[in-house]
Amino acid sequence: MSNKVILTGNEAISRGFYEGGGMLASSYPGSPTVQILDSLKQYNEIYSDWGTNEKVAMELAMGASIAGARSMVSMKHVGINIASDPFMTFTQTKTNGGFLLVVGDDPGLSSSQNEQDSRVWGKYANIPILDPATPEESKLFTKLGLAISEAFNTPVLIRLTSRLCHSRGVVELGEREESIPEGFTPDQSRYCMLPPNSNAQQYFMKERMEKLQAFNETFQHNVLEEGKGKNFLIITSGLVYESLKELQLEDISILKLGMIWPLPIAKIKGLSKDYKNIIVLEEMLPFMEEELKINGILAKGKEFFSFTGELTIEDVKRGLQKAGVLVNSKEDNSDENKHIVEKEPIIIRTPMLCSGCPHRPIFHILKANNATVIGDIGCYSLGIYEPFEVHKTNISMGASLGMALGVATVHSKINKSKPIVATIGDGTFFHSGMTGFLQLAKTTENITVIVMDNRTTAMTGGQTTPTTGDYFKDETIYHANIPDILKSFGIKDITVVDQFNYKETKEVINGAMKREGLSVVVTTRPCALNFKIKKPHFYVDPDVCISCRNCIRTNCPPISMKMYPGKEKKNSYINPDMCVGCSVCSQVCPVGAIKSSNIIDKKEVK
Repeated sequence: MSNKVILTGNEAISRGFYEGGGMLASSYPGSPTVQILDSLKQYNEIYSDWGTNEKVAMELAMGASIAGARSMVSMKHVGINIASDPFMTFTQTKTNGGFLLVVGDDPGLSSSQNEQDSRVWGKYANIPILDPATPEESKLFTKLGLAISEAFNTPVLIRLTSRLCHSRGVVELGEREESIPEGFTPDQSRYCMLPPNSNAQQYFMKERMEKLQAFNETFQHNVLEEGKGKNFLIITSGLVYESLKELQLEDISILKLGMIWPLPIAKIKGLSKDYKNIIVLEEMLPFMEEELKINGILAKGKEFFSFTGELTIEDVKRGLQKAGVLVNSKEDNSDENKHIVEKEPIIIRTPMLCSGCPHRPIFHILKANNATVIGDIGCYSLGIYEPFEVHKTNISMGASLGMALGVATVHSKINKSKPIVATIGDGTFFHSGMTGFLQLAKTTENITVIVMDNRTTAMTGGQTTPTTGDYFKDETIYHANIPDILKSFGIKDITVVDQFNYKETKEVINGAMKREGLSVVVTTRPCALNFKIKKPHFYVDPDVCISCRNCIRTNCPPISMKMYPGKEKKNSYINPDMCVGCSVCSQVCPVGAIKSSNIIDKKEVK
């Protein structure tokens, strides 16, 4: 029986942590790294759990590490911003149990609000960075990272990218190597980072990086692939190496790095004497290129390759042509490629809320009253797009609350009187919204906050939040009550509403916007997708429909316009297979043309 399987990069990280004797893993859900913790759930030997936010997840893994356990925390690139406060001090300590920080960068911003380069954190925090290129390397580097962490008493950063996280490759499975922790041994000089202890640790970090530098000079996963010529040496790492290899450059030498910080400067200096030109191929920032230049190595890179986005095979080829590496290449001059027909443009599809999404009626109401809405991060970020276009800002998790207060304060100063609305979800409320609410609790400005509690972290796959248990009414599941928490902050104007009661919700929101001071509206409908909610579907009576398109403006996927037999113009139509029976469309119909079928196929109910 073969011990080789097909895994994604994320699954390979999980497997490597298991095989490497990992004991505790924590995370906060965020694409592209969500699958790491999800796939760890299959291993009973590992305690794995979602943190309230990245900072808490980081601290959970830190605690396990100082108790001697091999631990790992994973997050997307912006998560480090949240976790950096404890992390930047933890890096000063002499790590006990192996500690991995696995970060998923997002070149091209496929699912992120920015494109920061996490490699900078390695240099900033004085820790090594491993940069795998394949799922197999992802597994291997996870195990190596744990060993390096313990050998040098350092956290280790494993840097992934979105495409590596989600791509699949052959991975060879191995047995688990147990690592039994001895528990926490108090040592204030090691773990209490206050002066003078932290002053001394600056020298420890310096010595640690010098040892890691020497280690990386002979690291076996920094591989030189020698070509026939000596004109060019390309230095690269990570998944972009795989794109480079697709070009089959037999005459060009490639130095593929596994550990990209600290760089093996002595090794590269020695190689630079043998080649006329050093080309650095890397996505996003010129991280390695600049470090080589600092150390007196003449290298070029970003003048040939984009500073943003993914570097595809075509991008790499064009960059190498600019650099003079590819001259009169076969790809450009062969007759066999002259027959290629230009591809038709791909029609862009705007992201859309799911059928029965409880956010939809809120956006419909806010658009109708032309509210100034300060948005936040979650599924409800789609309120930015057509046809709603209600959110006017989208910066970071929890930012809507403080920003709403800032806008309202300025408007008050300049006598610009207009109500301000902020939206925030339940996952974001617990992640970083409570501190914002504490700041808002004392305001006298006209601000309405809508807490859209759909009982899940829906944007990243339906992970639980502290309100998930409240939906199930199960005392064995932990649950927190958002209105009760807000009341404990001293907030009094709180209204709880079922947003599928459209008329009532509209009256509540509009009434809150008219009242001075802080008003909070908590909407309670759960995520239709995550909880598989299905009620009798609705249908349109074309003899009653007046084609006003009010239902179309709710932007629900099952609703479209259709030409019915015997009609001169299109009327609304609801696809019964897609409709989950939320009833919002029927409530906004001014003539009662949309009606419930009162029929459920029991096989569809889950």
